[in-house]
Amino acid sequence: MAQKPKVDPHVGRLGYLQALVTEFQETQSQDAKEQVLANLANFAYDPGNYQYLRQLQVLDLFLDSLSEENETLVEFAMGGLCNLCADRANREHILQAGGVPLIVNCLSSPSEETVLSAVTALMGLGSPGARPHPELTARPVVQCMLRFSLSASARLRNLAQIFLEDFCSPSQVAEARSWRADAALGIPLPRAEAPQQP
Repeated sequence: MAQKPKVDPHVGRLGYLQALVTEFQETQSQDAKEQVLANLANFAYDPGNYQYLRQLQVLDLFLDSLSEENETLVEFAMGGLCNLCADRANREHILQAGGVPLIVNCLSSPSEETVLSAVTALMGLGSPGARPHPELTARPVVQCMLRFSLSASARLRNLAQIFLEDFCSPSQVAEARSWRADAALGIPLPRAEAPQQP
């Protein structure tokens, strides 16, 4: 297990977060990187940290980590982004930084937790009933949600159904259904998932 960051307890929240970011950037240990990213993702849950996390460019650190080969880093980064999507300024940053395709790529993760965070983040980047960012409801995403709505995992199935009902128009769902079922290849169900029989 990696050691806790060496941080002076009197430096305050910003100083502590800065120490975490610095440790993430400087350490060569994968275990330490995982622990630090997990800590940053947990700090992303508190709205009181949003300003500091933006200031320290943690949103970009999370987005960059989505391309890592280490699935644990991807899972923690996706969880952090999911937590940050509750804030308007964070949503705008993620959209402007080209985060949607990176998040969509996480829909094909073998980790169910990563996929759940990706679906939740996509929902957080949109507003139910409002016209969503076009990438959020592109046909491959809608097809993927249709597949997920058949998942044996109740959490994934329910999230996908909410996405389809709240973020997609009936015509988008119908169009996605009309395309070949294998057109969403590349976005498989998470590890050990099989579609439910209708």
